[in-house]
Amino acid sequence: MKKLLNNLYITTDGSYLHKERETLVVEQGGKKAFQAPFHAFDSIYCFGQVMVSPALMASCGEQGIELAFFTSFGKFQARIIGPQSGNVLLRRAQYRFADQSPEGLARLFIGAKLANTRQVLLRQLRNHGNNDQLKQTARQLAGALRRVSHTTTLDRLRGIEGDSGARYFAVFKHLISLEQRAAFTFNGRTRRPPTDAVNALLSFSYSLMTHEIASALQGVGLDPYAGFLHTDRPGRLSLALDLLEEFRAWRCDRFVLTLINRKQLKATGFLEEASGAIRMDDETRKLVLTAWQEKRQEQIVHPFLQEKMPIGLLAHTQAALLAKFLRNDLASYPPFFPR
Repeated sequence: MKKLLNNLYITTDGSYLHKERETLVVEQGGKKAFQAPFHAFDSIYCFGQVMVSPALMASCGEQGIELAFFTSFGKFQARIIGPQSGNVLLRRAQYRFADQSPEGLARLFIGAKLANTRQVLLRQLRNHGNNDQLKQTARQLAGALRRVSHTTTLDRLRGIEGDSGARYFAVFKHLISLEQRAAFTFNGRTRRPPTDAVNALLSFSYSLMTHEIASALQGVGLDPYAGFLHTDRPGRLSLALDLLEEFRAWRCDRFVLTLINRKQLKATGFLEEASGAIRMDDETRKLVLTAWQEKRQEQIVHPFLQEKMPIGLLAHTQAALLAKFLRNDLASYPPFFPR
């Protein structure tokens, strides 16, 4: 099991990261702002205009520390990792499964996504009373789940997933509290670019989770770029996106809704670019990243293993379970579906 270490988020433009003996140093404005030993970090995420020395890049690769770069919007740009871990037999099994029979795993990923998405709606109904639109969508998702269990082709599975996602986001605004709905308007899912604060938060959290999963997959020796549900594309973390489906609603959507509904964020913390894209200002991004890191420390009982663990370990746990399945150490892959 991979030890849960802290992620370091660099959000200030003009920051310079370099190595000093066996420590990481962050300079801002020509002055040392932070210093800590390498073993304190699992990943380093850089947002905006951040510079990193070649010596630090090399040390991160040698010590297994992921170094990832994002735009100020949170869009992924690049990641630097050390040598691929794990044995070639596992990766061969992964590629063989992806080429010959990806539908079985794809069905599990989509099924977990629909089930967890439906639970978000049912939780809202339990806590805040009846809402006809939410109830109808929850029923439609239940029907989609039944269809998924009998669907055998990837194209049909993707069609069910796409239709269900559209229905879910059509009622997503009802999950935002009435007090916050005027400030945080949501009229549908927009990705490239996000055109409102809610979409900006969703895209940002999906990006963070994707790269946590990619790091976890790399850690157990799987190729994060070779997936079963998402098609192969140069530079696309297809397998990480596959596993993301399990976590979208439970981890990311609920996280965004909590930040909004508990009034932890202000609508004035989002800026509109000339292109119409909406992005977080520096202060808002720091608040979101702090809350994300705090959430990673919370404990949960894993539904399959029945062991208590931090939420930050869930991606590593699912990656390890997937590897065990591909090695034939498990009869089936158990997707993440919290009760």
